[in-house]
Amino acid sequence: MPIPFIDLQAQRARLGQALEDAILKVVRSGAYVMGPEIAAFEKALGEFGQVPFVLSCGSGTEALQLPLMAWGIGPGDAVFCPSFTFAATAEVMPLVGASPVFVDILPDTYNMDPAHLDAAIEAVKARGELKPRAIIAVDLFGQPADYPALAAVASKHGLKLIADSAQGFGCTLAGKHPLHWADVATTSFFPAKPLGCYGDGGAVLCKDERLHDLLVSLRVHGQAVKSDVEGRTFEHDPKYLNMRVGMNSRMDTIQAAVLLQKLTIFADEIEARNRVAERYADGLRGVVATPKVIEGGVSVWAQYTIETDDRDGLVAALRAKDIPSAVYYPIPIHRQGVYSGYPQGPGGLPVTDAKAGVVMSLPMHPYLEADVQDQIIAAIRAHVGKNA
Repeated sequence: MPIPFIDLQAQRARLGQALEDAILKVVRSGAYVMGPEIAAFEKALGEFGQVPFVLSCGSGTEALQLPLMAWGIGPGDAVFCPSFTFAATAEVMPLVGASPVFVDILPDTYNMDPAHLDAAIEAVKARGELKPRAIIAVDLFGQPADYPALAAVASKHGLKLIADSAQGFGCTLAGKHPLHWADVATTSFFPAKPLGCYGDGGAVLCKDERLHDLLVSLRVHGQAVKSDVEGRTFEHDPKYLNMRVGMNSRMDTIQAAVLLQKLTIFADEIEARNRVAERYADGLRGVVATPKVIEGGVSVWAQYTIETDDRDGLVAALRAKDIPSAVYYPIPIHRQGVYSGYPQGPGGLPVTDAKAGVVMSLPMHPYLEADVQDQIIAAIRAHVGKNA
């Protein structure tokens, strides 16, 4: 049997009949959009993430776009983000008319470099062409960014801070979730994510009730919400009163039902992912460069990413033994034509450019059996030893 890169079927088998019953319950109910499972999931996710307000939405991309819309970020505004990430992180700025400004990463964690962020903000202010408004930090590969340092930079410049936890929901730093420092945390429920559904979906987590109320409105075409109708009376359903330009970003009820089941085992899966990561680190120590987690951080290990100067050779050697691997991200966002004209921090992004040429990711999921992992480790050691 080929080794899966991510084994979603092992998880499905573990959840068993309860998962199938939950899906069938929605099918039989007919409440396919905004059914009761949506509110139940938002409540459960808030309890897990230690946050009072959660808004489910259509995708992780829209989860990033919604708070930018709520804050009125648009033309002439700058939002700072890494380039070493999936395109969705930067994509949302042009979608609202704003400009991404690309910031370099730290060489050990691959997450945003706070010092380069500060320099990038100062440079944009000095040029005077764009107004700095927000920062999007990414919890890349599953581990938290340096939020105490990033929050200090955000506070210094009066900027909003978004924690893009599409790969990292559930990660913690000093026992706290990223939202402890950020204004907003977002996540994606794409199936390959640590907490994934069976389609598309996302969520926005926040601490501000007024912001959450705006997000509720923006999620469904700018419909009137509680704060819009207080003290006013209408002869018709207020949902047909559109107070602002919004979008259609509702998550399907079936996805909420799936996620409610997956959330019951999520904490256990995070522990299992960390055991898998520890086995990799033990087996590959001194062979290739293995990941470093920020001090005090707990990663959810969306990917297990190593570094090697012989990436193409190692990828081919693993493929010959039916072992999959993946490269995130071979072409950083700032190197792609459609984004190449947007600003970068002072001195460019040398760490981003260097890491893009040497990183590769190995099979990672909570159900990776020790004997299978031993095969992967042995194949890597054999290739590196042969070419030493």
